Amino acid sequence: MKIHIEIPDYVNAIIKKLIENGYEAYVVGGCVRDSILGRMPEDWDVTTSAEPEQVKALFRRTVDTGIQHGTVTVLSGKDACEVTTYRIDGKYADHRRPESVLFTHSLEEDLLRRDFTMNAMAYNEDAGLIDLYGGLDDLRRGLIRCVGNAAQRFDEDALRILRAYRFAAQIGFSIDRETREAARRQGSYLRDISAERIRTELTKLLTGRHPELLLEASADGITRVVLPEFDAMLPVPQNNPHHQYTVGVHAVEAVKVAEPDAALRWTMLLHDVGKPQCRTTDGNGVDHFAGHAEAGETIAGAILRRLKFDNDTVNTVKRLIRWHDYRWGTVDRRAVRRAAAAVGVGYFPLLLKVQRADVLAQSDYYRKEKLAALTRIEELYGEIRREKECLTLQDLAIRGDQLIGLGVPQGPMLGTMLRRLLDLVIEEPERNEYEQLKARALELLEIEEREND
Repeated sequence: MKIHIEIPDYVNAIIKKLIENGYEAYVVGGCVRDSILGRMPEDWDVTTSAEPEQVKALFRRTVDTGIQHGTVTVLSGKDACEVTTYRIDGKYADHRRPESVLFTHSLEEDLLRRDFTMNAMAYNEDAGLIDLYGGLDDLRRGLIRCVGNAAQRFDEDALRILRAYRFAAQIGFSIDRETREAARRQGSYLRDISAERIRTELTKLLTGRHPELLLEASADGITRVVLPEFDAMLPVPQNNPHHQYTVGVHAVEAVKVAEPDAALRWTMLLHDVGKPQCRTTDGNGVDHFAGHAEAGETIAGAILRRLKFDNDTVNTVKRLIRWHDYRWGTVDRRAVRRAAAAVGVGYFPLLLKVQRADVLAQSDYYRKEKLAALTRIEELYGEIRREKECLTLQDLAIRGDQLIGLGVPQGPMLGTMLRRLLDLVIEEPERNEYEQLKARALELLEIEEREND
């Protein structure tokens, strides 16, 4: 069956201009793979026999994206396309990058240096699909297979080891036997890869359609190198009626049912990372994990910082882990206001998603009741927000400068006064009026002055 790929007009124009000027040019790699799979490519890359300076001479607007490796970005209106010269990579000394790059006029040599057969196909409208290494057949078989010798591909760039599991998680393919065996043997090479690149691949794996591929990565010794804390979670039992899996398997099950948002899925993976060190077993053989949320917050923070996550993600995941095991007791508007104020209104809706995913990954013991309670909490929180009940200091009907005008001294006492007034209106939202808060502030100020006399 002939393969036809719809190439965007601006990319086609680049290819045609290169060809008209005597060069070869094709779309290549992930955009070809995704197009064949019926997925929308995230970006379009062009490979060409033209060298960078020749590309720059043909196009008016270019950017030297990675010219030392043969890559020039061609700008067309609001669109951009990376155009890379056919190349042969020199010797790899650190499992990360070649010591040198040689330009070539051979498409075959350029495709041979790529990671997997499904990413080593090229296409243009005149020549059709160029598939020299069986990529199309592997796509049809749902197989991730290295181009040529797997050990050599991983020796060149060890990140390809993790990319194999990431692609499997994203598109649901199996990893070829030879490729997987090489990954097992050479997994230790990942120690030479930067934390940023590891973070990117792990996040794509976790947010993929099949994050359970992390279990295969663990079985093959990959996470022992890039995420040893997960391996520590995997065997830890949870002999407790609320659970049916080990700590690690429960974490993966929770990831699977969470939204494919990076912060949420990292939260679910690490929400119980503190359990291994907090596990105790009572006289009836029931396991308990007191303090695991606090311990998990600390461990997760260290993991995320090691992987060079941005501060917003680190703070979000830590906050959600700290509160993920919040025990509700009575579910009413007052309880929801208290919890939302404590957790933070920016995090509270996320916390409810975390708790729902946590429940769905537990045993069926009281599951219906737990989910019903969460649904009711979501409804009450919606009512609270619609009616604009006070949950933060910014929502208070009295400001700090107004309290200072009433005689409250600046400094710690002002902060204490604001928090006490916030506590008041969280309990009794109808009291969030300036005059009532003013009267209460004066009462508290008088009490403070009497106690200090």
